[in-house]
Order: sequence, then C-alpha cells, then structure tokens
Amino acid sequence: MQVDKVYKTKSDKDTQELGEDFAKEILNLPKKDDAIVIGLSGNLGGGKTTFLQGFAKGLGIKEKVLSPTFLILKKFEIRNSKSEFTNFYHIDCYRLKNEKDILELGWKEIISDPKNIVAVEWPEIIKKALPKNIIEINFNFAAENTREINFKK
Repeated sequence: MQVDKVYKTKSDKDTQELGEDFAKEILNLPKKDDAIVIGLSGNLGGGKTTFLQGFAKGLGIKEKVLSPTFLILKKFEIRNSKSEFTNFYHIDCYRLKNEKDILELGWKEIISDPKNIVAVEWPEIIKKALPKNIIEINFNFAAENTREINFKK
C-alpha cells in the first residue's frame, strides 16, 4: 500500500480485499529486529475488524477473525511456508484503561519477536507502550457504506 494515500472502499468485501492485499505486502517485507506493529484507528463500525479479516486471509489464516473486544488479545498461527512470520496477534485495546494494562499481557515480549505481526485496534489507548515505527491506518466514514482508509508510517 502506498503510504500517505487515502483508499476508498465501498463495501465490506472491498475493505477485506484491501486488507488481504496489504497482508501480502507485509509478508514480503525484509526481516526486522522486532515485530511489525500496525495501529488501526477510527470510530466504532469504521471497518477496522473487517479490514483485519481480509488481512488474516492474506496471511494464510483460515480461522474466523472477530473483534477480540472482550478477550483483548487473540493469537493466530501464520501457516505460510514462504514467510518467516509465524504469529499474528490481533489486539483490541477498547476496554483497556491505559498502556499498563497491555504490559500485563506480555506486550514487550510480543513486540520484540521479529516473527510476529501485531495489529492493534484503538492504539491511542496504549500510545506510550507503542514502538516508534508502527504502521498507522486510519478509518473514516465517507458515506454510509464508503470508508476512507489512510496508511501512514
């Protein structure tokens, strides 16, 4: 995905396809010293989880991806033999009070492992615990079924 570009999707299917394409790009990134962390911001119903459903599909994950609002964290195994990534973490910080809550879930270990891809919904809640170089994706309502999705680095 081109950074600092706004993508418009007109349906859940479009949003999922954008997520799937983005996952394929992530899988081709060179190995880093720590996890790839993606922060997804936007209003409730803005398309964050829908995007991550497509993203998980692009990673080769077969399980159904639902918002982990009450679980906070869900871990999936990446079964893509061509990739060095082995785990996808989907974290929903909506119910957390602050960054201290995420630290109790093994956050530092998760983001320090270069084999992990971590997607964080509501990253602003744990802003102080986020690494410096996250990929930010902002979701905005443009119309009833249209979303504007902006990628920033």
